[in-house]
Amino acid sequence: AKKKTAYMLKPGKHLFMVVGESADFMEANVEAEKVYLSVVTPRMGMWKARFSFDPVHKSEYDAKTEEFNKWLDSCEWVVNTPDSHKWSQENYPSISKKHTKYYNVWKDKEEKPIMLEEDGLEIGVSK
Repeated sequence: AKKKTAYMLKPGKHLFMVVGESADFMEANVEAEKVYLSVVTPRMGMWKARFSFDPVHKSEYDAKTEEFNKWLDSCEWVVNTPDSHKWSQENYPSISKKHTKYYNVWKDKEEKPIMLEEDGLEIGVSK
């Protein structure tokens, strides 16, 4: 909670996965020199939290600019550390199982979170 991270990637199509009790996914088609925003939203699972992506679409920026700025200002930056890499390695079997199981469920969904090229902001416009 109250964290934010940045991830640099090459332009084109990508698939993001978020893991908790289950896994969820988001497609992204991004352009160079742009910033894209997505909120990871929690919901209660049976034993622990489940998470989903909520991409911020260009049409939402103007209406939600003040709200997004408050969220961004209240969050602290996080980066990978040796401990986070260790956790990832130790939990890789569980993560891999969740990917296999929940990706197939996600593929069959009619509505999926998708970040489109036009959702990006020119660098320097966003925090």
